[in-house]
Amino acid sequence: MNRNPTIKSSLKAYLYLLPALSVMTLFTIYPLIKSFIMSFYGKYNYFKDIVYSYSLDNYKEVLQDPTFWKAMGNTLIFVLGVVPISIVLSILIALMLNSKIRFRGIFRTCFFMPYVTSLVAVSIVWRWIYHKDYGLLNYILSIFGIHHIAWLDDPNFAMLALIILAIWKNIGYNVIIFLAGLQTIDKQYEISAQIDGAGYFKRVWHIIIPLLAPTTLFVTIVSLIGSFKVFDEVYALFSYGGNVAGPSDSALTVVFYIFRKFYGEWNFGMAAAASFILFLVIMIFTALQFWYSKRRNRYI
Repeated sequence: MNRNPTIKSSLKAYLYLLPALSVMTLFTIYPLIKSFIMSFYGKYNYFKDIVYSYSLDNYKEVLQDPTFWKAMGNTLIFVLGVVPISIVLSILIALMLNSKIRFRGIFRTCFFMPYVTSLVAVSIVWRWIYHKDYGLLNYILSIFGIHHIAWLDDPNFAMLALIILAIWKNIGYNVIIFLAGLQTIDKQYEISAQIDGAGYFKRVWHIIIPLLAPTTLFVTIVSLIGSFKVFDEVYALFSYGGNVAGPSDSALTVVFYIFRKFYGEWNFGMAAAASFILFLVIMIFTALQFWYSKRRNRYI
């Protein structure tokens, strides 16, 4: 394990990595480079694959498109609605499942099951839950005297319906990660605090939460990236196989905008440009998250 690398050992390592690197290059790196170049296509013959000119027109058209900014605003609302709530709920559920309760394994399975369930099947169930007349959610609300809500047909509630579905669908993954983080924390910290008279909530707030900081950072970044790239939930819940993103595009997200430009309008240049604008936005938010985490740890 402590031997210095040699040419022979390095070549052997690269040989083992070659299959994975080949697949990554073919299906990830090459499409990424190709789409970036495509975003600068001015005049282009897609049938003959001939580029006549390159320009920034695609980026200009995207940035001047009101629909794109509507999609970006909806995406930010979705991110702000999903990420904080899902992280808080995931920590609470993970703390509960990490304690000594009966049927703990069954509860863990139940919370993780939505994450591995087909989104098509999930969307069918949630369309019934959200149904205006005989949906389960409206039935529960009617018990408290709240009038039926058209979750999937009212522009004022479509995004809320999407956020609820996304939290429910993806919370299982976060719970598993937080459970793994909790099990790496040495129990001696809690025992020492308990001997000093600290209650359960103080131990959680002053010991467990700070020690979970690396796990929280990882979950936050993964959730942030996944929320910015949300598409499947919108397509499954509202599109019904078409290009509809909720009533009056109230659930239109950036990735759905890219999908519509690419597959609906065949405007490949604008779709590629919008995808790289989204990439820059995600990179900026991720960098800010890393910067805040390092700055916070410096003063702790």
